[in-house]
Amino acid sequence: MSEAKLEARISQIGGQLARRVNRVVAAIPGSPAGPLRLARAVGIDKVLASRLLRAAAGKDPVAVLKMMPGPEPLRRFAIAAAKAGVARELVEQFQAAVAEFDELIRTEAGDRSGLDAILAAWLPEARQEFELRRKQAVYRAMSQLKGSSADVLLQTVFIHRSQDDPDQLDLVWVMGLLGLQRLRPECTVKFASRRVAFDKSTGQERRPETLDGTPIEGYEGLLVQEFCSRPLAPVQVHHMNEVVYYTLGQNGFGPPSATDLVFVEVNRHELPRTVPPDRPRKRWVSAEVSVAAKLLVFDALVHRELDPTEPELFIYDTSFDGLANVNDPARDIDRMDLAESVQSMGTGIGKFRTNDVPWYPQLLSRVCDKLGWDGNAFGGYRCRIDYPLYGSQVAMAWNAPVQDRG
Repeated sequence: MSEAKLEARISQIGGQLARRVNRVVAAIPGSPAGPLRLARAVGIDKVLASRLLRAAAGKDPVAVLKMMPGPEPLRRFAIAAAKAGVARELVEQFQAAVAEFDELIRTEAGDRSGLDAILAAWLPEARQEFELRRKQAVYRAMSQLKGSSADVLLQTVFIHRSQDDPDQLDLVWVMGLLGLQRLRPECTVKFASRRVAFDKSTGQERRPETLDGTPIEGYEGLLVQEFCSRPLAPVQVHHMNEVVYYTLGQNGFGPPSATDLVFVEVNRHELPRTVPPDRPRKRWVSAEVSVAAKLLVFDALVHRELDPTEPELFIYDTSFDGLANVNDPARDIDRMDLAESVQSMGTGIGKFRTNDVPWYPQLLSRVCDKLGWDGNAFGGYRCRIDYPLYGSQVAMAWNAPVQDRG
């Protein structure tokens, strides 16, 4: 069935159900008003009565069907209404509408969860609720299977013109794993930073440094200790080409092992400021969800000298081909259609407050002070995702300026 025909059928069944529910309720002796009186009048539970009345009061037939109880609870209501004295003809008409609803679910969606997925595509508010519940389920499953979880994944990137080479950009990553814990002993907790697209013929290899300017080779100087839990959790560092892998050392498991890790990577000359006229493409940064987490806070702070514009959001499934390059059209098939968005945060690091990380502005100030940067010169954007999907990549992308032909 085409989408237009399916939507028309759903609208017809939703409208019909609402009308017939209202007729049955109006015919109940005593004309009970409200869910509590309705529940007492016909002998059903208050939750079912409340859902029934709320759905039947809807103006949009698609929303009516989203809120409507399932066929079996509706059949129980029909039987209860008949026992309470509602005319047989009205009850049979209502039961016929319920049968159509049941047949719609079985033939077009497979089950009620499948129907909710279809309805969510047409109802923005329903879509957000639908996605959130399923993302929560994925979080619970993956945290238990992988044996680790975090309350907050914090991924923040500063983009600043390189002082010693204005044709290059420095990228400074501030990364936090807050409330990070093993759920069972001996499981591996791994996360990484990487540069996905890089032409070695036009630039230098990636050499991440600490805030103090020393190469990141190990634990020393990596963590921003004043924002970490004590005692400091052990972290091992592994370099592999353009990727730096970090693994959490053994620190126990369960709630007593929960720890906050905050560290900074300074990457000099990470990206060219402009692109060749014959190779237009996007400049992009991304956050990788490699630990099951309740929340992702992904911020991009761009120096005003770079004339930042609002970025486009890309979310990829990385399970098949790994991390994606936004400029690779072959990866468009891996983009995920989720109800997430980018929010403009204004100018100045003071605008980047969040209740999820109370000391966040102080952390950003610490980074700017250490690098000699003016925090008020950065404007930026935030993508905040509840229960980000494990194995996904969240990217923000801008059109890169083109090199001057002259």
